[in-house]
Amino acid sequence: MKVAITAQQNDIDSLVDPRFGRARWLIVADTETGWWEAHDNAVNVAGAGVQAASAVTARGVHAVITGNVGPRGQKALAAEEVAIYQVGNGVSARQALDAFRRGELAAVEEPTISGPWS
Repeated sequence: MKVAITAQQNDIDSLVDPRFGRARWLIVADTETGWWEAHDNAVNVAGAGVQAASAVTARGVHAVITGNVGPRGQKALAAEEVAIYQVGNGVSARQALDAFRRGELAAVEEPTISGPWS
């Protein structure tokens, strides 16, 4: 399964970015093969959550791991049937991916913040 993880840098060992739409990088990883690649997400300014959702669904992602997701991003991901999982601060993308594989992350059904986060 392909998973997108919000990241502060372009490396699987960087910290998870607490923002979905405005995350600096999106790490797309395959949970079965271990393959991963980083995608620049800096272009998302207006409508960031919707744009980031479009970027991950275009890459065949079925789940997103992030710190928080706003209402627009959550709605856009839900419309594409992309599951959302939340992690706390201080966790690397690799650690988050490992926790996801072990089934330790909580699924998010609603936005975790009430509006856009700049």
